[in-house]
Amino acid sequence: MNSAYIVVFITSFIALFLMRKVAKKIGLVDKPNARKLHQGAVPLVGGISVFLALCAVFILYLPMNLNLALYLSCSGVLIVLGALDDKFDLSFKIRLFVQAGISLAMIVIGGHSLHNLGYLMGSETIALGEVAGSIITILAVIGAINAFNMVDGIDGLLGGLASVTFTALGVVFFTSGNEYLGTFCLLIVAALIPYILLNLGFMFGKRYKIFMGDAGSMFIGFSVVWMLIRGTQEPNIDAFKPVTALWLIALPLMDMATIMIRRMRKGHSPFKPDREHLHHICQRMGLSPLMTLFVICLMASICAVVGLWADMSGVEESTMFIAFLGLFVVYFTVINHIWRITSWINKLFGRHSNSNEIPS
Repeated sequence: MNSAYIVVFITSFIALFLMRKVAKKIGLVDKPNARKLHQGAVPLVGGISVFLALCAVFILYLPMNLNLALYLSCSGVLIVLGALDDKFDLSFKIRLFVQAGISLAMIVIGGHSLHNLGYLMGSETIALGEVAGSIITILAVIGAINAFNMVDGIDGLLGGLASVTFTALGVVFFTSGNEYLGTFCLLIVAALIPYILLNLGFMFGKRYKIFMGDAGSMFIGFSVVWMLIRGTQEPNIDAFKPVTALWLIALPLMDMATIMIRRMRKGHSPFKPDREHLHHICQRMGLSPLMTLFVICLMASICAVVGLWADMSGVEESTMFIAFLGLFVVYFTVINHIWRITSWINKLFGRHSNSNEIPS
């Protein structure tokens, strides 16, 4: 099975180079604008390439069954949806409709849904009925997909955060004795590494830069929630507690919730793009793009490690849940007062700040 990691790594590299040529021919590229400050037209096929590489390796190395076929089919639909969105800028209503349809396919065909939230409130487990479980599953899938879509704002960030989450998932699956799902997660990490290298321009320079695109961010978000649901809801797997899932995707989840609340408080659509995400704020505080990437991935890694440690150490689920809510309150408060914190940091280091750039 070790050869599978090498094969998916090489296949991902080949797919990236082939698809970037296709992208330029069909105009599937990202051009600079008021929100996108990169230089030149960059191919938007990182996600498509990673998906194609994973498809090939999963079919070659993993036993085909209903779950794998359903996962690849749902992912394929999201890849097509994302590519169309990248090309034609689809309405968010269309995206939400298709994402809800994918969620229903998970529930009806695969039987994958959130029906047990664990002991969040104390000594009794929170069990959900069929209807409530289906509704919450649909919301969870849509939320995860859009959480990872929203963090894709600077080079390396989506790939970095996805690698943190899938590595943590791989560790917890292997630790619980599920080699199949552990391998599944680490193969995704191996397929992401070539994309991250090209996205950051580490190997071949800026000339070969490539972006993940909405196709990739949707695929990543769906893959994450797929593994979270399987790892927490299936009795024959039961790899980790439901509350641990919150810690494994803490940064994307908190960033999405915070930014959507801020937008609605301003009277804007929660889906309206802006430049008020955590990575934008970090750069306005004076951090370079690479330092911003490092800081955010480090924060995500710490959250994942805390979640895994608490899960493996037998910390009560209610305690983990309260701690997560506390973390979110702190995060939300800091972000909402970030202009004051930024001003204080700039004064501390004797830097001039432009208050008009700081979100309020």
